[in-house]
Amino acid sequence: MKVKLILPALTEATSPYWRPIKYSLFPPLGLATLAAYLPAHWEADMQDEHVETLNVNDAPDLVIIQVYITNAYRAYELADHYRARGAYVCLGGLHVTSLPEEAAPHADSIFLGPGEEIFPQFLKDWQAGRALPRYASKAGRTLVGVPPIRRDLIKRERYLVPNSIVVTRGCPHHCDFCYKDAFFEGGKGFYTQTVDDALAEIDRLPGRHLYFLDDHLLGHTRFAAGLFEGMRGMGRLFQGAATVDSILRDNGLLEKAAQAGLRSLFVGFETLSPVNLKFSNKPQNLGRDYAAAMQRLHDLGIMVNGSFVFGLDDDRPDVFRRTVDWAVGQGITTATFHIATPYPGTALFQRMEAEGRLLHRRWNEYDTRTVVCQPGPYLTARQLKEGYDGAYRDFYSWTNIAKASLVHDTLRHQLKHFAYAGGWKKFEPLWNFMIKSRQLDSMRPLLEAILSKVRGKEGRGQAPAAAPPAGDSGMLLPLPVLKR
Repeated sequence: MKVKLILPALTEATSPYWRPIKYSLFPPLGLATLAAYLPAHWEADMQDEHVETLNVNDAPDLVIIQVYITNAYRAYELADHYRARGAYVCLGGLHVTSLPEEAAPHADSIFLGPGEEIFPQFLKDWQAGRALPRYASKAGRTLVGVPPIRRDLIKRERYLVPNSIVVTRGCPHHCDFCYKDAFFEGGKGFYTQTVDDALAEIDRLPGRHLYFLDDHLLGHTRFAAGLFEGMRGMGRLFQGAATVDSILRDNGLLEKAAQAGLRSLFVGFETLSPVNLKFSNKPQNLGRDYAAAMQRLHDLGIMVNGSFVFGLDDDRPDVFRRTVDWAVGQGITTATFHIATPYPGTALFQRMEAEGRLLHRRWNEYDTRTVVCQPGPYLTARQLKEGYDGAYRDFYSWTNIAKASLVHDTLRHQLKHFAYAGGWKKFEPLWNFMIKSRQLDSMRPLLEAILSKVRGKEGRGQAPAAAPPAGDSGMLLPLPVLKR
């Protein structure tokens, strides 16, 4: 039996002229997770169109396609192609879960929600010749007993961060612009692996760098504490994502993370406006001292990739300058800016649709770089787009990279910040060359050699961090997260 698992790409990622580095960061772990349920004697092939040219002249028996909003049209094209060739085609992912009626005509079966429960049931039904057209994840969600990810299907050399990992599902929060509630509807919205299973998965990964792609690595205190305690002494360096409120909690968890090897954190600040936070249903940020959160991270030597959203209803024409100035003044290492984008299935989409503010439904343009809905009363669509582009340009100007670097109190930290931010955004032609010449994996040891660990202050009441193993360069690039 031949099974093909496909992550289609949007047009930009397949251009022969330009391959932005963000499309070559992480392998498709969702598909590799499903592949672990396939019988051992079946032949499986996983192709990620972001990093390779798809072979569409093959003849698999079963095709599994992961769909996110900006690749939806390409996914439907591939699904129609393989169905015409006689394959049984399944579609799943965020976009399918949000718009099942749109996806269903292109598939023999669709999967709604997380797949750990429904995919094994589908395989049983399909082999028995009675597969259903729709499988929806509801009650009974768990990660206990989930088989190890099929990392043998991942082409490691084509990714800058092949050691990505997910040890939880979902998030404890309910932000209006996030897909999470739609994807996990009908069952638990946040749950974890056992600590032992997570540590076993980490132990299977070669090298030292890890990137936790979990929405909120610090979201379950007991699990995260056990994870970090188990990782201490492993000699790992890792990145992850967390919320402002979790950073400010004085429970020792952040210190444990730093001692276990946390070197950079993706933090969703989103907006400096309390009005925007309230109307985005983001109470975990309301009333929080962003500057104090930044200081905690600086003290622990943890770099920050700050996330900000423009185009929310309380944003005025000066929001772009104020946000950039604040981020630079706080010493944020890298910033990820977004134009407010109402994804189908979210509360934001429902509100924009009810108010008649959607400009169109061309899903390939719902990329957080394009204005797809009418902004609030204080901005025009043109101001929003120009301000967004200007924010990226200004934050990553050499002047502001230098200013942000000088926020740190040691020369070593300043140089590290300057190298990280400059290397990430100012050398895209070099990244492009390395991707096209299939030399991306050679950049990891180079970065390790160039960049060194910055020792921060120890948290109150915490034991000193264990000394790094011999040869520890301490490098970890605070890579912005691409949310597919």
